[in-house]
Amino acid sequence: MTGTRRNLRQAGTSGEEEAARYLEAQGFRIVERNFRFRRMGEIDIIAEEGEELVFCEVKTRWGDGFGAPEEAVTPLKQRTIRKIAAAYMALRGIGGRPCRCDVVSIRRRGAASTVELFRNAF
Repeated sequence: MTGTRRNLRQAGTSGEEEAARYLEAQGFRIVERNFRFRRMGEIDIIAEEGEELVFCEVKTRWGDGFGAPEEAVTPLKQRTIRKIAAAYMALRGIGGRPCRCDVVSIRRRGAASTVELFRNAF
């Protein structure tokens, strides 16, 4: 793995850790992290908020050179997450449970971070 890819992966992992802490502080219960389904992709965080199952995509950015973090959840990424979420629910036998897809956006400026939750983002 190249240095750039390793740094991006480490940044993503640290963003996911921060997102999980933020969600827990907001009253969510983390159910699973980094759920992968075949070669389709992964869902960063699966959590519960009340009776609702929440599939969370986490995006972290340093600066706005590539746009806001939440803008990186493209329509293609949204379709992929929906497919993986459906597979997760089928595998767990919870097909009728209420669910939604959220995005956790993290903007880093030096040591400071701003975390924003977009509920029912898509």
